[in-house]
Amino acid sequence: MKLLTVILASTLVFFISCKKDNNSPSNPTNGKTAAVFNSNLTYGNLSDADANVYKTIKIGTQTWMAENLRTFKYNDGISIPNVADNTAWANLTSGAYCTYNNTSKNDSIATYGCLYNWYAVSTGKLAPKGWHVATDDDWTTLINYLITNGYNYDGTASGYKIAKAMASTNGWTSSTDAGTPGNTDFPEYRNKTGFTALPGGYRLGSGTFYSIDDNLNFWSATGYSNTSAYMRYMENTSLTLTSATATFKNGYSVRCIKN
Repeated sequence: MKLLTVILASTLVFFISCKKDNNSPSNPTNGKTAAVFNSNLTYGNLSDADANVYKTIKIGTQTWMAENLRTFKYNDGISIPNVADNTAWANLTSGAYCTYNNTSKNDSIATYGCLYNWYAVSTGKLAPKGWHVATDDDWTTLINYLITNGYNYDGTASGYKIAKAMASTNGWTSSTDAGTPGNTDFPEYRNKTGFTALPGGYRLGSGTFYSIDDNLNFWSATGYSNTSAYMRYMENTSLTLTSATATFKNGYSVRCIKN
């Protein structure tokens, strides 16, 4: 009887322990995004080192994150410095992140993600394991897929359809053709890819924040010079995913792609 009591007690402790683990708090940003995803598509899921859970979407041969990265840790578990002060941000020569206007609101962080300098991107440890920060070639492959499949006017990366196919149906300013739900040009292309791009703004190397709700900037993992790297941007007056270069010190959004 005594042995049976010990066994039952041990079993109860094990059960309670497992139950506690299963009900442990998730990352507080999970489920808080205001992004409107394409309900006609099937999304996957991805978790990072910080217990963030993201939607993923397959576009052509690629599988992309359908949300901006918002991790506070590299994929080896080491914390990424959060640098709020403008002068400190301007003087950085190593990886760091911030949130737009240094907000601590979970719904805003969940919706727009974090802004990272390129020093963080260049560590090769920013993306969840099995994924990587999209390279310039990855972005080009995505655009070429959209062009080949008719998301354009003239065989180039210009035109409403590409922006429509990538932009979330909400979150953009009313002047943004790319994101205005009521715009009548190609409404059937609204976020057709499921990419769900949102205008999260950016941070200059000086530390100043700009253009949330009408501008998005994505780093690529491809360097350009000793001080700059390739990036892609979309803004309320430019309905393309344009390629450009920017200083390592700028803070941009990040999308990752499966290896």
